[in-house]
Amino acid sequence: MILPIEFYQKNTLELARDLLGCLLVKETNEGTTAGYIVETEAYMGPGDRAAHSFGGRRTKRTEIMYSEAGHIYTYQMHTHTLVNVVSSGTDKPEAILIRAVEPHTGIELMKERRGMTDLRKLTSGPGKLTKALGITMNDYGGLFTEPPLYIAAGILPEDISSGPRIGIGNSGEAKDYPWRFWITGNPYVSK
Repeated sequence: MILPIEFYQKNTLELARDLLGCLLVKETNEGTTAGYIVETEAYMGPGDRAAHSFGGRRTKRTEIMYSEAGHIYTYQMHTHTLVNVVSSGTDKPEAILIRAVEPHTGIELMKERRGMTDLRKLTSGPGKLTKALGITMNDYGGLFTEPPLYIAAGILPEDISSGPRIGIGNSGEAKDYPWRFWITGNPYVSK
């Protein structure tokens, strides 16, 4: 069951937690792949030094962040595509990075795309999961409420942990905000 647009219409920190356990699905000509979201990071817009929209920055890359919640924000970092859920609402440029998923559907296709067989390393990071699922820059601007890239109902996590976000050491005090969320004890959470 694809989650409706109303699911995304909540506070960004709440949505970052509520995404845990949901099923991230990508349909391609090669087949369908999916994984349970096990780790997210919230980026709280213009006041968050780690956010792409810090200080109200508005570029071609970040333009989709200014749209309604539920849109797909993909961007390139080094050689990887990363995928985010636009949150908050129109002209409130906040987003949630999907950091890790637990493989569920199309695992053989994921292994082929990643060129590896170690299930625990297949999708345990934001660049790993996009490569395994076939998420590309072509997904930018779509809605998570319709194929080919969508989020569906999944499982309800028993316990959720939170802590500082990863890889944002140059963002002043923002590096310490506890806006990373993960399913406690899940082996697919990034290292």
